[in-house]
Amino acid sequence: MKQLLLVRHAKSDWSTPSLSDFDRPLNDRGKKDAPVMAERLLDKKIKIDAFISSPAKRAKKTASIFAKAYKIDKDDIIFKEVLYGAAVDAFYDVISKVSDKYDSIAVFSHNPGITDFANSLTEARIDNIPTCGIFAIKIDTKHWKNFAEAKKELLFVDYPKAEHE
Repeated sequence: MKQLLLVRHAKSDWSTPSLSDFDRPLNDRGKKDAPVMAERLLDKKIKIDAFISSPAKRAKKTASIFAKAYKIDKDDIIFKEVLYGAAVDAFYDVISKVSDKYDSIAVFSHNPGITDFANSLTEARIDNIPTCGIFAIKIDTKHWKNFAEAKKELLFVDYPKAEHE
């Protein structure tokens, strides 16, 4: 059994219009939401063995905030260029090549691709994974290479403005 967490990057800062999309940082809300969402995963006893991220600044920062909460060195985050502006096939490709030594992975990326990919995985449908939202599934396989064909089941969807006790 494997587990996949799809994490959309936290809220980005649009205050400097001259910055390229790739270089946009997190805004104050994004910097506040990311540690809160990482903490929620820890509270749920969700294990993450590998952090895989788009190299875009806002995704990279979100991944590093989650890694810090998990006491993982940010240098251990795996960056995949193809996750920036990724289409559904790119996610399948990246995930199918993950080492089997990892049972639970978190993939940090962007809309619309991350929502489109989430909607391709199970019968569950989501209109939009909000910024810093998490879409978690379990996969009935021992090998990531079999990810595409394996039976998948939604575990949960969570996002910063979701109601919590």
